[in-house]
Amino acid sequence: MLGLAKRVGARFLLTSTSEVYGDPLQHPQVETYWGNVNPIGVRSCYDEGKRTAETLTMDYHRGANVEVRIARIFNTYGPRMCIDDGRVVSNFVAQALRKEPLTVYGDGKQTRSFQYVSDLVEGLIRLMEGEHVGPFNLGNPGEFTMLELAQVVQETIDPNAKIEFRPNTEDDPHKRKPDISKAKEQLGWEPTVPLRKGLPLMVSDFRQRIFGDHKDVPTSDVSSAA
Repeated sequence: MLGLAKRVGARFLLTSTSEVYGDPLQHPQVETYWGNVNPIGVRSCYDEGKRTAETLTMDYHRGANVEVRIARIFNTYGPRMCIDDGRVVSNFVAQALRKEPLTVYGDGKQTRSFQYVSDLVEGLIRLMEGEHVGPFNLGNPGEFTMLELAQVVQETIDPNAKIEFRPNTEDDPHKRKPDISKAKEQLGWEPTVPLRKGLPLMVSDFRQRIFGDHKDVPTSDVSSAA
């Protein structure tokens, strides 16, 4: 793709990830932090793959004058996600709707930050239309433990939903929270949809696709979440 961008003179967007920070020793994470990644761990193919993609992108930018933009995307959720994609928000929502226990791995104290999809799209548009290469953290600084996320899903769907603890996965990052000062300053961007406003829109979509139920908030009604 970088070669194609070079040949046709296109502006290239790399959607990188917060996983480039690994299990961070700096909190919150700023773009100048180099990360703490296990290069031979079970998660490393994704972490190191994205780090390598950033390296190649910057090499093409510096060596071949390709116009590039790099976004480091933090956990994102919203309507039309794959119901069984294995992501934590999808898992919790689908499990609660199906009356299954919410599966929390480890002690549930590990944290993540969750941004609504419309916020991410706005950030990517501003990045591509602007003049700054990045990388930019695009994420919601609101930080939740996995237990807190499970409790928000309970509040939204079923207060009686059970929470089931399972052994944690290897190399699971303990903390994850973006410092978005750079995006605020250079892109004029910050998220506007908090988890408790965005989650019902996702739940509405999942409920309709799982059960064919048309009740609840329309998935297109993002204005109600702003």
